[in-house]
This record gives sequence, structure tokens and C-alpha cells, in this order.
Amino acid sequence: MAAAAANASTIPVLDLGPYLAGAPGALEATAAQLRHICETIGFLFVVNHGVPAGLVAETFEAAARFHALPLEEKLAVKVNPVLQGYMPLRGSTTRTSSLSTGNKPNENEAFFIKRSGGDAGPEDRWPASLPAFRETALRYYDAMDGLAQRMLPLYATALDLPADYFAPLCDTPLTGLRLTHYPPAAYGANEYGIAPHSDSSFITLLAQNKVPGLQVRTPEGEWIDAPVVPDSFVVNTGDILHRWSNGRFISTPHRAFNTSGGPRYAIPYFFHPNPDTLIDCLPSCAVFGEAPRYEAMTTDQYMAWFRGQNYDHVRKANAA
Repeated sequence: MAAAAANASTIPVLDLGPYLAGAPGALEATAAQLRHICETIGFLFVVNHGVPAGLVAETFEAAARFHALPLEEKLAVKVNPVLQGYMPLRGSTTRTSSLSTGNKPNENEAFFIKRSGGDAGPEDRWPASLPAFRETALRYYDAMDGLAQRMLPLYATALDLPADYFAPLCDTPLTGLRLTHYPPAAYGANEYGIAPHSDSSFITLLAQNKVPGLQVRTPEGEWIDAPVVPDSFVVNTGDILHRWSNGRFISTPHRAFNTSGGPRYAIPYFFHPNPDTLIDCLPSCAVFGEAPRYEAMTTDQYMAWFRGQNYDHVRKANAA
């Protein structure tokens, strides 16, 4: 893994404490900081976010317990076309990024949990031999959804919109939790834990990992290691917010490896608007005399395209 020097000042740290406490002027001041970050690098750490550290630790432990199960037990809850359940090792190949083409399948396996976003949809799949796994995962899911919802007024204010602008567009959000295992590997050409990509989301919330491996691409094209900031979440803008903001907020490419010699786990939470929300140029991001940079489509339409590009089992189902 090509390592580059990085520190917490390279990826900014945003303190949510005053805003979440309702301090006078904190919404506007915090949103101004967020605006600058989203327009320049698109990645940040948030601290004083209100999510208990113990719950984060429990969820990492739950991920490890699941991935330690025998393969046949994991395959009993194999992933379905809408990304619920277990995806085996090398079950995805990153195809939506122009930064790295010809990628080999990603060196990770994952368990996906996905809320339906107001659509009845299929039920999540759960391993029969780990009854406490479901309870821990759903408590963490609820905590992540709560944090994402509390951050929406910051993003609206940062985009010069009313603070409650996103509330009715994200009140039955399309969300997902991915419990990922990166086994130790020796990477060859076009091989990664997960290849360079940008996320599909409005925002992604990633709990800090004690085993390093995340790298972020700066606007100058340099890959930097994401440092460990205790009790923080890495937050990044995804493609949906990038499109919605007419390119104003950056959806930053990133990648992951595991050269630690031991297992590495990641528990990213992906927050999208309601499935039927139309992702069209926001009124505050329109450029006079210019057409929007991106075609309007609903969240559901965009996500169907994204899944069909990157997940091998979805590609096979679509081709059938």
C-alpha cells in the first residue's frame, strides 16, 4: 500500500457539540465550516456526535462474530438483489469509477442490512446462530439514522437552503449498513480491499477503525491515509448529494486495503433520501444561463443503476 503522510488537519475535524446542544449561532457557524469542507475535500471527521462509544465497539464485535461463522452458515443468508444479506469474498467489482479501470474483484466480504425506505420490500436476513447479532446491528442502525437526520439541517444551511429543506425529502430514507471484513492480503495489480470509488449516498458515516486501511484522494490527486481520530466518525459526501448540489459539494474518491496481517472490519452506514425523491439541481445550486450538470432521476433509479454496475449477483440477475 502506497502510504502518504497525513494528519488530522489534512482531513478536517468538525465539532458537532455546540450545534447538537442548541448553542446560539452554532447552526450557522457549523454549517459554514461544513460548506467549506464539502466544497474543497468532501471528507471530514465529526466529534461530539452523541453516539455512545460502547455501541460502536459492540457493533465491531458483532461484525467479527458474524464473519467468523462457517461459510455455509453465512451462505444461508446470501445477499439478495436489493443488497440484504451476506456477500461472499470477491462478490463485488468496482466499475463506476473512472480513476481505476480493469479492477479485479474486491478483496472483502460483507453483510448488508437495508431499511426499505417506506417500501414494504423483502425482510432483512439474519444468521440463525447469532440471536444477539440482530439486536446489536439494529441498535447501531437506529443510532446512525438519528445522527444523519440531526445533520440534515447543517447540510441544508450549508447549501443556502432553509434548515428544514431536506426533512420531507428524507423522512423515509433509503439507508443501509454494511458490516465488512477485509482479510489480510497481498495485493497485485488492480487489486484492492475495495477499489477507488465514490459512494452512492447523500452522506456516509464511517465509525473509526483501529486497524488503518482507508485512503482518501485529495483534489490534487494525492492518496492520503485517513488518520485515527478517537471517538469520531468519518463523514463523506456521496454521489447523490454531489448531483443534487450540481457538483458544488465534492464526492471524493477513496479506497481501502488491509496489509495489517490480521482481520480488518468496517461498518459504514449509507444515508440516501426517500426512494421517490427526485435528485434534480437544488434551487440554490443552479447557475444562471446554464443547464444542470446532471440528469434528474429519483433515488431509487440511481441506486438501481449503481447496484447493477458494481455487484456481480445483481448483474447476473439483471441479465437473466
